Amino acid sequence: MKKMLAALLAAVLTLCFTAALAEDTGLADVKAKGTLVMGFDEEYPPMGFVDENGEYVGFDIDLAKEVTDRLGVELQPISWDSKELELSGKNIDCIWSGLTMTPERIEQMTFSIPYLANEQILVVRSDSGIASEADLSGKVLGTQAGSSSVDVLNANPDLLAAIGEPQLYDDFVTALMDLKLGGIDVLLIDSVVGNYYIAQQDDPTQFTVLPEVLEAEEYGIAFRKGEQTLADAVSQQLIDMANDGTLDTIRAKWFANDITLVAKYAQ
Repeated sequence: MKKMLAALLAAVLTLCFTAALAEDTGLADVKAKGTLVMGFDEEYPPMGFVDENGEYVGFDIDLAKEVTDRLGVELQPISWDSKELELSGKNIDCIWSGLTMTPERIEQMTFSIPYLANEQILVVRSDSGIASEADLSGKVLGTQAGSSSVDVLNANPDLLAAIGEPQLYDDFVTALMDLKLGGIDVLLIDSVVGNYYIAQQDDPTQFTVLPEVLEAEEYGIAFRKGEQTLADAVSQQLIDMANDGTLDTIRAKWFANDITLVAKYAQ
């Protein structure tokens, strides 16, 4: 009986392993249809957003266009809502929108190499009288619903206790506007978005970034769990772009400082 059970278990494991291998058709599927459908937040400057001409632009958009061109397929960007469901339901091929590589997401999805560094920062109006995190007791804090900022906030019980229930927004741009208008006192936001938004203002000095960094993060491109071939192909294109200077050219268009992470994987 034990031998029969062992043989049956071995057969089941073999079938599972074979099935797992057979399921990794991500790269082949993308090449067969000739498009990479990219899920991204269309209100997430400078990563991806709609410009005054109604065109999708941004660092992630430029990066994805170059990668898909090198892979021999076209890019089809779509806006996102329930990003993980859109990915698992095969409505999109990847999530490419300043997505933080959290342990939970790494467990649920297959990621490219990290390509951009980010930090969770606190932004206030310069005339608010708030100089540090210690001044936030009783203040109204806002952030984007469903973002890693919410996870960071929940992981900081002292801050959560000081500010109480946070104000959640559909996107960071709306939250920043509300901060500007006084609807909230402080905004917990990705540094890449917050710093870009502040720099675009007629008077950038109206905002202050508090000295505390709540969390250092890395952005990655997420694919369906197990689609390693597609993740590896995109990662290799990023590495090639770092080696030939294309990545830095795109980076300089959107960021004054080099916060890309691909160079450590390049040779």
